[in-house]
Amino acid sequence: MSELTLTVIRIGLLALLWIFVFSVVGVLRGDLYGTRVLTRGKQKAPRRAAREPVAKSSSAKRSVTPSRARRSNKRTPTTLTVTEGSLAGTTVSLKETGVLLGRNPECTLVLADDFASGRHARIFRHDAGWYVEDLGSTNGTFLGSSKLIKPMPVEVGSTVRIGKTVFELRR
Repeated sequence: MSELTLTVIRIGLLALLWIFVFSVVGVLRGDLYGTRVLTRGKQKAPRRAAREPVAKSSSAKRSVTPSRARRSNKRTPTTLTVTEGSLAGTTVSLKETGVLLGRNPECTLVLADDFASGRHARIFRHDAGWYVEDLGSTNGTFLGSSKLIKPMPVEVGSTVRIGKTVFELRR
């Protein structure tokens, strides 16, 4: 082999070694400092509210009316309130699109709980009412005292627990 070929191979191996070192440092940094949890500001909610009337057409308004009639049922929850945990007192209104719970900043309610997964659980609307579903989390989601293994219906007064955070569905 020529001297040039050996030098190119040495430089290539050195570059691969440094790539490996930087990737190990990146993984260690992520493990030490954890995921970056962003707090959502209150400024985003008015912007969404401002966009809603513009986006709705007259046909969309008609389709919302039956869902409001279903919501008027006293057994149907309209809000999700955190009763225990670091976010105690926080209230989120249940939207037709559902509520995503977890540690990721993309979630509707970002949890600062060590036992919560990135996308831990969701509460969504189905024909018969509201349901809670575990999204394959590591530590599980509990409805009352039972662990969820499939989507289960929730009513007013139901408690959902994710790690140390407890939610209650209220009217």
